Amino acid sequence: MSAVNRATVEAVLRQYTDPYMNQDPVSAGCVRAIEIDGDRVSVHLELGYAAALFKNGWAQMLQMAIEGLDGVASASVQITSVIHSHKALGQIPGLANVKNIVAVASGKGGVGKSTTAANLALALSREGARVGILDADIYGPSQGVMFGIAEGTRPKIKDQKWFVPIEAHGIEVMSMAFLTDDNTPMVWRGPMVSGALLQLVTQTAWNDLDYLVIDMPPGTGDIQLTLAQKVPVAGAVIVTTPQDLALLDAKKGVEMFRKVNIPVLGVVENMAVHICSNCGHAEHLFGEGGGERLATQYGVELLASLPLSMLIREQADGGKPTAIAEPESQIAMVYQELARHVGARIVLQEAATAEMPNISVSDD
Repeated sequence: MSAVNRATVEAVLRQYTDPYMNQDPVSAGCVRAIEIDGDRVSVHLELGYAAALFKNGWAQMLQMAIEGLDGVASASVQITSVIHSHKALGQIPGLANVKNIVAVASGKGGVGKSTTAANLALALSREGARVGILDADIYGPSQGVMFGIAEGTRPKIKDQKWFVPIEAHGIEVMSMAFLTDDNTPMVWRGPMVSGALLQLVTQTAWNDLDYLVIDMPPGTGDIQLTLAQKVPVAGAVIVTTPQDLALLDAKKGVEMFRKVNIPVLGVVENMAVHICSNCGHAEHLFGEGGGERLATQYGVELLASLPLSMLIREQADGGKPTAIAEPESQIAMVYQELARHVGARIVLQEAATAEMPNISVSDD
């Protein structure tokens, strides 16, 4: 029987790739401890993203691999998640009690952006993170409906300065709809809207969130630019359909975030395929492969591809989105994959930023 050592354990770990970090745990810097006591080995890995529904299976796979080593009688693998705060660039101040802000955006309306934002927030929460969602779509706020919050519900005021977010399904929710009459349309000019949004973001008493998901208004105008330039966004998720017109507008969204130095974490393709509920026939009503082409063009990841499903719409309208209405369903699993990919992409972006050299330019 050969003696086991740290090098042989690391060699085994290097053979397995974290599907979200696209690296083995050693290369990704996830190894926190390797302890060897005779023929018993214990390993502690630390992930930088929320992964409660993934880590047990991942730990079991690694445990079996280590137990296959010569000289190992038993092994234990413990995996924890520790989510760190995004480091804001330039002069943008960090947001109190919020570690990471994720903007969910689209170039045009009607592509399922708000539904994606709601399910992403709920999926992140199911992965063990503390999550909030801000409905920044001033002209058509819908998160209150999607989270089943009764019409007319108003947030409490703390210390005459802070809005206390309303909690629903374990998520802290804040929306302009909570402060206005649903029957009164918002007829504000751009600067007024931008000011109101910033006030909502900065004057909401978020409670130690790992992730704040912002459901952005559709488009690439003044509101989006203001939010991007004044709020420390860790990354953006672009939502589109495969339709050529939607893709053209989605490209503008990608370009806007790049111009303001906000990483695009990837693309979500909604309404990718329709499956007939009667006969099971699959049709690509809005075209095929558009999201993947967009992701490839900009060198980002296709984070998820979701079907055109009546169930997604009905559950969101009913105040209980798919991620929690049918948590074991195939569609819910896609949202869980999306949540883990988003969390991991933020970690990878932070690592890439940290490795960038500081360049100073002088007139000498």
